[in-house]
Amino acid sequence: MSFNPFASFGWPMDPSHRFETSWLLPPAILAAVRALFSIYIFVTLIFVIVWDCEHVSLGGCAAAGDQFSYFTVLTYWGLAFYFAVAAVHTATYALTGTALLDRFPRVLQHLHALFYSTITVFPFVVTAVYWGKLYAGPWFPVVFDAWRNVSQHAMNSGFALFEVVVARTVPQPWVHIAGLIVLLALYLALAYITRATKGFYVYSFLDPAQSGGAGLIAAYVFGIAVGCALIFALVQGLIWVRRWITEAKLGKEGKFAHADRQAVDIEMVQPSKA
Repeated sequence: MSFNPFASFGWPMDPSHRFETSWLLPPAILAAVRALFSIYIFVTLIFVIVWDCEHVSLGGCAAAGDQFSYFTVLTYWGLAFYFAVAAVHTATYALTGTALLDRFPRVLQHLHALFYSTITVFPFVVTAVYWGKLYAGPWFPVVFDAWRNVSQHAMNSGFALFEVVVARTVPQPWVHIAGLIVLLALYLALAYITRATKGFYVYSFLDPAQSGGAGLIAAYVFGIAVGCALIFALVQGLIWVRRWITEAKLGKEGKFAHADRQAVDIEMVQPSKA
């Protein structure tokens, strides 16, 4: 199976609707699953805010507002909005054979591709940093705390893995690494703005008193940036392997909308041009 060298750069941009289709699920089912994921994540986020507001011992609504300084929470909101947007694009494709994304300006289409890269990389970063660095045990005695942390620090990677394995996406442009690093840098700025305005460090390894000094903080930050790039490369490899197994070996070019005859023809005649 040959590959189009321009496919990763979006020229042309997603002609066979890889962002809206799956090799396994029909478009309507894929849209429903994405919508279900979005609803679960939004409900989790809102319930956590309400819970914190109702429990003064946990800091009340002030603590709920502080959540927006945490990378975990921001990436979880990112997942919620991605799945909501992806569900709309997939549903419109399933109904009409043309996705809403097709009508967007090219720059927004490429931003959607970058959005995809963020939600298939950052959740794995969050999971690795939390369970590898921040979690010290014992297990949470309060069921709510266990559910919240499993949802935000474990299920988040499950949602990301779904998009890597089940969707028909191709490996994304390597320049997305630069975009991911810029977003991490912007978050680092937010973390120190939070320290300056609210008086606390969102993560202990950003505190010189706890981390061992500025040198170790720089090492942690650099390590996370390198880890992010490595995870992006791993995701790229997983997507390539998934395409090789499902398309080249199993012949599962994808499940398309009934109204989308053109995409079916593209995949049957020239499967590499997508």
